[in-house]
Amino acid sequence: MYTMCFFYSHLKLSAAAFLCIIVLSSSGLILCQSLDPGNFQAVLDVDGQVLQPGAKYYILPAVQGGGNGGGLGLSSRAGACPFNVMQESHKQSNGLPVRFLPVNYKMNANVSLSSDMNIVFHAATICVQSTGWKVGGVDEITGRRYVKSGGLTGHPGVNTVSNWFKVEKNENGDGYKIVFCPSVCSFCKLVCGNVGVFDENGKKWLGLSDGDPHIITFRLVS
Repeated sequence: MYTMCFFYSHLKLSAAAFLCIIVLSSSGLILCQSLDPGNFQAVLDVDGQVLQPGAKYYILPAVQGGGNGGGLGLSSRAGACPFNVMQESHKQSNGLPVRFLPVNYKMNANVSLSSDMNIVFHAATICVQSTGWKVGGVDEITGRRYVKSGGLTGHPGVNTVSNWFKVEKNENGDGYKIVFCPSVCSFCKLVCGNVGVFDENGKKWLGLSDGDPHIITFRLVS
């Protein structure tokens, strides 16, 4: 008879994690196989502090005072629910705070690069549904896939695959970017992409982009 147990060991600052399967056989032999020995690098806010799961943050442009627009919020794109994720037009606006909920939320003390997570606005809307992010289907008019609200949190798998995002460092090293390329469903066929901003008639909508990503940073809500 075999018993399979999963253990996580993580360091608070580096968020290094090790996942092992312990197999106990009738002879008492113990086998440990490392499934994911990689180093998970923590995501940092503008003050150099590690992002904490469940804490509230503003997602802001990486270059403050440069470019156009401020933080992120929600707005109705077609006059109906669910609301779409958008960038505020005014540079001075912080937008709405968000919370990051990693897939291993109860086991991981930090928000790590390249790890699946839910992103949820800490806000309420007139739509009676979650303010968690999700990637919508292909828009019939623009052919784009926009980031919307209504994504459920937790329950990783095929039924929630559109609700999971990752934070990555921008290739130029000048900030972070949000990526849609979830690992919660190994057999799902997905079109991965960076989350960028589309300027449409004076509104800035977030969606999957083949071009430049939206380069961001994070500020803890005091």
